Amino acid sequence: MTDVADAVLRQQGESALGIELTPEQEVALLARMLWEEGYDDHVFGHISYRQPDGTLLVNPSNLAWRQVTASDVVRLAKDGSHISGRRVAPAAIELHVALHARREDVAVAVHNHPRWGTIWSAVGRIPPVYEQVGAWLGEADIGFQHGYQGVVIDPVVAASNVEGLGTRSAVLLENHGVFVVGEDVRQAHQRCVALESRSRIAWHVETLGGGKPMPADQAENLARLVKRTRSPNLFDAAARWEIDRDPSVLD
Repeated sequence: MTDVADAVLRQQGESALGIELTPEQEVALLARMLWEEGYDDHVFGHISYRQPDGTLLVNPSNLAWRQVTASDVVRLAKDGSHISGRRVAPAAIELHVALHARREDVAVAVHNHPRWGTIWSAVGRIPPVYEQVGAWLGEADIGFQHGYQGVVIDPVVAASNVEGLGTRSAVLLENHGVFVVGEDVRQAHQRCVALESRSRIAWHVETLGGGKPMPADQAENLARLVKRTRSPNLFDAAARWEIDRDPSVLD
């Protein structure tokens, strides 16, 4: 292990949060935190979090992500049928049902139409890496699915989008948005942050007439480091800010 990786792992042991979260609280915080990152398309988008028993915790329908609290989170069976929760799941949860049936390595999946990633989905390109946060996702980690096929309420379209993701960590869906996955909430948050940062910076750089992308070998080295060690306390720091701002997110 490199000195850099060792230092990152030491930092990870120093939690900025200081409290244990329930899975429902993790979902609510993830929704709120990603809203702040630009995953803010009104009431659209969905998050799923597979539990050890195979059930799925999902954000509720018809609430903006900035409004979600832990008690709003809905529990679904593997087939997407409602088990518990005072609200209903998004109609397009078919995308997540199909994903979790195919990818045993994925615990958390995020679909939304974020401000900057959606621009690149419309352009038809994966944004280049111009800065180090965007490099947290390696080139092999991001795919692009060409061809808009319709909304993912349709199980056939949902299955096709899952095929487009393949074994990757993220995919841009043409004329639609993004789909990002992770093995836990913290990793999913980190990848969503990285993709939106990469998309935002690349748009600005290319609007100015272009720039110098990060050297490919350096970008890939950074992607490998972050995949192995994670970014220290990225989730915890953002969660603490959100809890301090509005403690009702945990209710």
